Amino acid sequence: MEKTPYMSLSREAAAELKTELEKKYAAYVSQGLKLDMSRGKPAPDQLDICEGLFTVISKNGDVSDVSPDVRNYGGLDGIPQMKALFADMLGVSTSEVVVGGNASLSMMFDMVSRSVTHGVMGNTPWCKLDEVKFLCPVPGYDRHFGICECFGIKMIPISMTKNGPDMEAVKKYVENDESVKGIWCVPKYSNPSGITYSDDVVRAFAALNPAADDFRIFWDNAYCVHDLYDEGDKLLNILDECKKNGKADMVYIFASTSKISFPGAGVAVMAMSEANIAAAKKVMTYQMIGPDKINQLRHVKYFKNIDGITAHMKKHAALIGPKFRMVLDTLDRELSGLGIAEWTEPNGGYFISLDVMKGTAKRVHKLMADAGVVMTGCGATFPYGKDPDDTNLRIAPTYPSVDELKTASELLCLCTKLAALEKILG
Repeated sequence: MEKTPYMSLSREAAAELKTELEKKYAAYVSQGLKLDMSRGKPAPDQLDICEGLFTVISKNGDVSDVSPDVRNYGGLDGIPQMKALFADMLGVSTSEVVVGGNASLSMMFDMVSRSVTHGVMGNTPWCKLDEVKFLCPVPGYDRHFGICECFGIKMIPISMTKNGPDMEAVKKYVENDESVKGIWCVPKYSNPSGITYSDDVVRAFAALNPAADDFRIFWDNAYCVHDLYDEGDKLLNILDECKKNGKADMVYIFASTSKISFPGAGVAVMAMSEANIAAAKKVMTYQMIGPDKINQLRHVKYFKNIDGITAHMKKHAALIGPKFRMVLDTLDRELSGLGIAEWTEPNGGYFISLDVMKGTAKRVHKLMADAGVVMTGCGATFPYGKDPDDTNLRIAPTYPSVDELKTASELLCLCTKLAALEKILG
């Protein structure tokens, strides 16, 4: 009966099944679980493989012979060695790289803040405009949306397809509305869907003819090297494509080592045209004298080059790949064929996107919470925290142990079934 689509069940059969599942759910509640799968955090064993970062610089001689002297002031845009490493990682030139502190989110926030207070390359500061809008592919990254909320920027949801954002909608807004100043993108292994933008989508971005001279694509390439398998997704180089169309200034690229080394002590980067960098540095020079260059050197000495990063990321994949497979296998075993849920099967990144029966995501979330499992809040993957269909849940498999994840995944499927039957029986 369980593999019969739920909408095809008789009312009596649905009620009988609901009673059976309620007993199973009560058994989970009685266990007093305390599990957390709410954020995309590396697990402790992932952090352990970076232990060498603590000792790669251990004495003054490890830094004093480096030029420029990383112990002193200066180096606003980062040390040359780290710029070269990031340039290789992102497929750009070193002159198109600014290395920052430990968080790419801070660099994104600052770029928006500078646009609000000082404008973009000579254009009117956004704070002096009647309205500023950003396009937001959904489901998407809650912290991107939070930046917009912080500055009072109006957010316009854009549907995601299997190839990336709906580019017809993007083009309509960007090319016809001068108040549209930006779009948030996680182009490889998108948060939370795990989708990688197709070549056609990337080319469509590069071919945009914005109504606003100060429109920018905020290209958060957070998972650029985060493949789960040897044959990971390939992402077309957005800056190269923009250059082909004479629009190199249209894109800001962001990334970091946050889920390569230590999230709290990594290194962030933004890559963009030299003209964009020059404009940003005019304000940055008042903001700081320089980032933590010793930490930058620490990362260079530890990873050495892009091959070192690639080899290191295979260690991450070996640790989290089985977790993703466990969740996906559980979803397939428990939910396929029931007509009550759909989910993504990413080749990398940190999340799985689960769409449950329309109107039941909040109920699934509450059932999980009542049983002792914390998940990302409902609506977090939409602007203003409002999922119009109450359907999307973000699964973050990386942090829990394998045993914890097995329990949480099975419980999630159970809660999805229960919530669907409750809605059907109404």
